[in-house]
This record gives sequence, C-alpha cells and structure tokens, in this order.
Amino acid sequence: MTIINTPIPSPSSSSTSSTFPPPCFTSLYRSSRVLPRVPCTTQRICLTSSLPTTTNNVVSRCFSSSVGVEALVTSKSEDVTAPPRIGDDKIGVLLLNLGGPETLEDVQPFLFNLFADPDIIRLPRLFRFLQKPLAQFISVVRAPKSKEGYASIGGGSPLRQITDTQAEELRKSLWEKNVPAKVYVGMRYWHPFTEEAIEQIKRDGITKLVVLPLYPQFSISTSGSSLRLLESIFREDEYLVNMQHTVIPSWYQREGYIKAMANLIEKELENFDNPEKVMIFFSAHGVPLAYVEEAGDPYKAEMEECVDLIMEELEKRKITNRYTLAYQSRVGPVEWLRPYTDETIIELGKKGVKNLLAVPISFVSEHIETLEEIDVEYKELALESGIEKWGRVPALGCEPSFISDLADAVIESLPYVGVMAVSNLEARQSLVPLGSVEELLATYDSKRTELPPPVIVWEWGWTRSAETWNGRAAMLAVLVLLLLEVTTGEGFLHQWGILPLFR
Repeated sequence: MTIINTPIPSPSSSSTSSTFPPPCFTSLYRSSRVLPRVPCTTQRICLTSSLPTTTNNVVSRCFSSSVGVEALVTSKSEDVTAPPRIGDDKIGVLLLNLGGPETLEDVQPFLFNLFADPDIIRLPRLFRFLQKPLAQFISVVRAPKSKEGYASIGGGSPLRQITDTQAEELRKSLWEKNVPAKVYVGMRYWHPFTEEAIEQIKRDGITKLVVLPLYPQFSISTSGSSLRLLESIFREDEYLVNMQHTVIPSWYQREGYIKAMANLIEKELENFDNPEKVMIFFSAHGVPLAYVEEAGDPYKAEMEECVDLIMEELEKRKITNRYTLAYQSRVGPVEWLRPYTDETIIELGKKGVKNLLAVPISFVSEHIETLEEIDVEYKELALESGIEKWGRVPALGCEPSFISDLADAVIESLPYVGVMAVSNLEARQSLVPLGSVEELLATYDSKRTELPPPVIVWEWGWTRSAETWNGRAAMLAVLVLLLLEVTTGEGFLHQWGILPLFR
C-alpha cells in the first residue's frame, strides 16, 4: 500500500468562496490530421473564475476563428498565506496507473492479471467463463519471453518506484500551493492494487477524492479499465457511495504538460550535430482499431491533437522539424491503430532519414515499453534500417513543471468534487474535463459491450465469413481442451511442461 501522508490543518475562518462555473465544452480544431469535434454552442472557453482562496487563479485565453476555437489554460500562482477553506473535509488524490512486476517471479502473475481483464481480451459472452483459464494459458506461454525483457532492464519494472516518487512530489507541490492532501497510488494489475488504495482511503476517512489517471490521453483499455474497476468498487460500498469525488480522465491539452514535453524534446535535439535535420518520432501505445471505430474510444483523436499542441509549442521556439506519429506494443492477430512503430521506422530508413528522435508520447514514467521496447528493440531496428543517429526523449517522470501542473489540475478540480461537472460530456473538449466515474464511463465507451463481430451473417463457401467461423470453431476446440487441462491437471500441455503451475 502506497500512501503519501500530510496532516490536515485547521481551516481558516477568514477564507471566502466564489462561484466557480462549469467549463464550457468546445472543439479544438487544429489541423486536417485531427477530426473536428462538435463545438460548444457558445463558441468559447469559459473556465475563467478564481478558485476559492487557493493560490491559483485560472486564466483562460479564448481564440476564435472561421474554423473553430483554440484554447490553452494557464495557471499562475499568487502569494496567499491562508490555507484553503476545506471545512471538515479530508482531501485525497488517487493516482491510477498500470502497474508492473517488480521481480522476475512477479512476471507471470502480473501477465495473468493483465489478460484476465475483459478490457484487454474480450471474449464473446458465451465464453466469458473461460476468461481466467485463457489468461492463465497466455500468461504462462508469454512469461519466459517477458522475463527476458524485464531481466534486460534490471530484473523488474521501475514503474512502482517512479509512481511513488511522483505521488510524493505531487503531495509536496499541493502543500506548497496551500492544498493539504493525501496522495494514494492505485495500480490496475499489480501492487499496490487499486482495491488496496481504496481500503486505505476509507481507513483515513477521506471525504473528498480527486481521481487522476496517470495517462495523458484517455483510452478504454487504460483509464477506462481503471475507472470501471472503481465504479464496481464504489457501487458495492456504502462509504464510497457517500464520498464525494471527481475524475480528471485526460489532461494532454494542459499547457504545463505541453511545455514540459517541448522542453524535453528541445533539450534532446541539442545532442544531434544538426538538430534541424532530425525527424521527431512520436511513439504511442497502440489500441485495437475496433476500440476507436466501433466503441468510440477518443484515444486516437486525443493523441493526434496532443502531438499538434506539442509541435505548435516547438514552433513558437523556432523549432520546425519534420515529425510523425506511430503506435507500438500491438499484440495478437487483430488490427491495431496504424501506422505501426516498427513498420514506420523501416519506412523512414528507406526514405533516407538519418537522424531520428523517439518521443514516448503516451508514457509519463519509464517502464518496459520505453526501456526495452524503444531503447533496445526499436533502436536496433532503426540502425539496421539505415538510420545513423538515434535519440530518445526521457519520460516526464518528476519533471518539476509537469508535477506542478498536475497539482494545478487537482486544485482546479476541487470545486467540482461531488457535483455534476457538465451536462453533456459528448462535446467534452474542456480545459479540465471533469465528471464522476459513472458519467464519464457512460460517455466515453457506452458501446463497450456492443462491439459488432467481424462478420454479421453466416455465409457458406470460401468467404471471409466461412474463414471466420472456421476459426471460431477451432478456437472453441482449443478452449475446450484448455479447460480440460485446467480442471483435470492432466494433458499434453502439462506433459510438455507448458503449464507447470497447474500441477
């Protein structure tokens, strides 16, 4: 259990409060690469009033044009000695992250937890009882190769240690801004599990909670999975039902985050002999294409918009390098977001690109996908493809301006804790998009259980449908055999040593 403790001081009797209107949701239309979203009818950003007695005033800058509205939020601190009015409330911040195995022995059970999540592997309703047996099979088969990867980066993931440090730095930043709070870390697939963090939150008597996923962009498979877990926990616990909370589902458009990313890129470009000739290569974690096209996952649009914002910030600094965006870490036979990182690296080599700077755009902490996949696998591929100079921007980690901006995001969300943040989240492009767990899930992926199958009707003959159903029949046979192995503890998989843990 990871907790960052801060004593709660007595509230100031001289504090005053002011009305804090909800943000107006609007579209940010920046280039043809980003699909325009439904604009707000008022065509403006209206997050402009001061926070009640905090050290931060939110200043919005509204820009209108013939094609849409652009906005970035900035926060500037003022010297205010009195603490904020918190009454008898105890404020908590819950940081959500993926989690990772801390030792090589943790790898297989971590993979089991990962693949047992129906948001990672979605089985047809008829076969959902096989979710855990299938997860056990996949985790055992994949564990040896995964262990090799973790061994190459020191024998385990540094994600927990980094996230704990980020939590501590966030606590300090909130304290410096006169917002005393306790900061908790909840991992989805490894310790400290989200359930463990929630139990500690209850023991500490937290009455107002800000949920902050450490994923800059929202996706069904990352923030969405963690929020669905929270939703199930909240519904079953009377204490949590009565505890006021709000969620910041994504924060990629915040100026502090954008500038922190631009700072890191600018610094790494200086390591090249000719910085202006470097191709900036944004690599993001991929998601299945169906999540975006069928379930309405905003991940792709948010990712493209995030890259645009970073490049706009770099252009202000006279940095106009060529850049591209690709997606990494795909698994399985299904179609994922394109272009793929490995294929794009090969293509860039064929086009004569000699200098490449990799930017892990969807990661704020170093872990297996940056330290091994990017630093080892993709670097080797790049050099083999004709790229002569390779560089990589580090993850944000505890970069001071990044942590300070996360603290500002928490502070700006406090007036919304326990109230409906917005009435219509579908046009949800706000400076700080807020909402409860339930309403956010209802908006972001309401079609999660309605993803259509790859083939709608049954067809006979040498057709795509026939191939699909043949594959399904074969998969059913495999699942039945696997179930027999799991339940009886006997079979050829045990004889071959593939399932030693079931003995």
